[in-house]
Amino acid sequence: MKVMIFAAGLGTRLKPLTDTMPKAMVPVNGKPLLQILLERLQRAGADKVVINVHHFAQQIKDFVAQHKFTGVDVAISDESDQLLETGGGIKKALPLFNNGNDEPILIHNVDILHNVDLQKFYSEASEMCRLKEMGAMLMVSNRSTSRYLLFDNDNRLVGWTNISTGEVKSPYKNLDVSKCKMFAFSGIHIITPALAPFFDEWQGKFAIIDFYLSVCNRIAIYANVNENLHLIDVGKLDTLAKAEDFLKQQEAEV
Repeated sequence: MKVMIFAAGLGTRLKPLTDTMPKAMVPVNGKPLLQILLERLQRAGADKVVINVHHFAQQIKDFVAQHKFTGVDVAISDESDQLLETGGGIKKALPLFNNGNDEPILIHNVDILHNVDLQKFYSEASEMCRLKEMGAMLMVSNRSTSRYLLFDNDNRLVGWTNISTGEVKSPYKNLDVSKCKMFAFSGIHIITPALAPFFDEWQGKFAIIDFYLSVCNRIAIYANVNENLHLIDVGKLDTLAKAEDFLKQQEAEV
């Protein structure tokens, strides 16, 4: 399993903690978020992990140098000079995966906790990639939000909308939002080798969702609908207590 971890963000919503550390090093139940995720990925069978860094980058580099995860090759994609956002971060990291993207890559935010079977999700996407050409698979749910990804009846991505403002983004002109399936994005997704050439059209920093929306009419991007998804975005101080309770519950169930 090949994995990229987004850990370069500024973590502004976690201030004042992130005034002295990157969000990846914010502790939950005594462990940094990065360690929690790496240990989980190790159990799921990850053999290659690339972590992008920017904010307090050296702290993450030092952590990786000091901690070994048996069977997992961990590499750093350094964005210290310029924060490239999610899409630009993926593009910069691709060459670190065996000199190219020759297998599907699981993309995972460092600051989310969830009940997803990552090994199963990766296997399903890999099998689907073998059966049909696709660019990516996005884990989504029916979670309530103001911003939704839009999919057709085959669960293929066709657009995005903000229901609070009425804004719609789509490569399809005159898209009828009322006829689309609407799902909330989880921050967990998989990109396939077929998607790699499309990154050549983009330079510098850009968001991965904007990228997906620009190519979804040329290469299939599918939804993986997880009706039982339980996810906590550890993005604010008031979510830390919930995150600690969630981890304790998961440990008790093992």
